[in-house]
Amino acid sequence: MKVTVLVGSKSDLEVAEKVRTRLTEFQIPCEVHVASAHRNPEKVDRLVADPATEVFIAMAGLSAALPGVVAARTLRPVIGVPLNRGLGLDSLLSVVQMPPGIPVAAVGLDAAENAALLATAILALKHPELEARLTAYRAKWREEPETKAVPPP
Repeated sequence: MKVTVLVGSKSDLEVAEKVRTRLTEFQIPCEVHVASAHRNPEKVDRLVADPATEVFIAMAGLSAALPGVVAARTLRPVIGVPLNRGLGLDSLLSVVQMPPGIPVAAVGLDAAENAALLATAILALKHPELEARLTAYRAKWREEPETKAVPPP
């Protein structure tokens, strides 16, 4: 079991670390790589060919081609994280507007933690021990808003 995270540039590593942190909490091995779809296509191809990776998370800003490039090269699930660079809307639209036949699951702008949780849910279909961890996480999360509730006026 492994999740591979690809980012388009070194400046995206801070967001990618949020994925690694969350996956580590669930005891899911994770590798993070800088591999631009435009500048390092051969590296992207090598990373996508890794048979140990069960889910890919790809994040990039601007044209955000990386999630689609990864999805075009694998049948494994790909989660795209559009990064808020420039307008933000350009990367969001690039990730969600994939052509028919090449699906990419999309989360919100800079939503690395949601990408990690979605990867965990996908992996839980094959690895039942993750289902219990995810259930416990969500139960804790559901309690949190109540403890931070604003008292009535």
